[in-house]
Amino acid sequence: MRRTRPALALTAALALAALAACGSGDDADTGDAEPTTLTVLAAASLTEAFTEIGEQFEAEHDGVTVEFGFAASSDLAAQITEGAPADVFASADQKNMDKVIEADAAVDPQVFALNQLVIAVPEGNPEGVAGLADLAGLDFAACAEEVPCGAAAQTAVAASGADLTPVTFEADVKSTLQKLTLGEVDAALVYRTDAIAAGDEVDAVEFPESAEAVNSYPVTALADAAAPDLAAEFTEYVLGDDAWAVLEAAGFQRP
Repeated sequence: MRRTRPALALTAALALAALAACGSGDDADTGDAEPTTLTVLAAASLTEAFTEIGEQFEAEHDGVTVEFGFAASSDLAAQITEGAPADVFASADQKNMDKVIEADAAVDPQVFALNQLVIAVPEGNPEGVAGLADLAGLDFAACAEEVPCGAAAQTAVAASGADLTPVTFEADVKSTLQKLTLGEVDAALVYRTDAIAAGDEVDAVEFPESAEAVNSYPVTALADAAAPDLAAEFTEYVLGDDAWAVLEAAGFQRP
């Protein structure tokens, strides 16, 4: 027994030394971090691009999970001003960002992208739509006036001088496009980016009046962010070149 005690003591000492080494050196060297969730509220038209950007951001930030809430910018702005917990807000227009600014909830908003309307039609453009005037007599969908894509559609139609009335007003651009892909309408006024995201299901018809209704997309960290430093990092990332490559591929224009 006397011979085994030193061996047991040495084994215990080595185990303690190994634990101490793990605690003092390895974690610091690898930069392991506490798990953190970043909540980003973003316009529905950013769904595909921001999902990819979020994955890139997570890959560069150990322990960070980016959770998105995608909806109409007007709905998101209302949620924020009513106190909904979130870290970052990306709007599809300046008007709804202004509501957040007026509520003292925004931290240095900056425009990171522009977007423009197109007429989405079924693949092959069976009705031969070439411009807004061709929507007369067709069933077409548009966003509701209070959301950015709806306000842009109204501006573009007014600029054309055409007498056009959609058969349905939808809550956001995704549901507007869905009316077309489900075959419920002949055309839909949506963002270029959403028509691109739909792939081969739809064709996008450009029209000159859309230049009168280009939407600016601002992003901001929120004043009550649970992770303010991380929120600031995410907004800077959205303004950077890696994020821009994703946005450009999705059809957005650079400010």
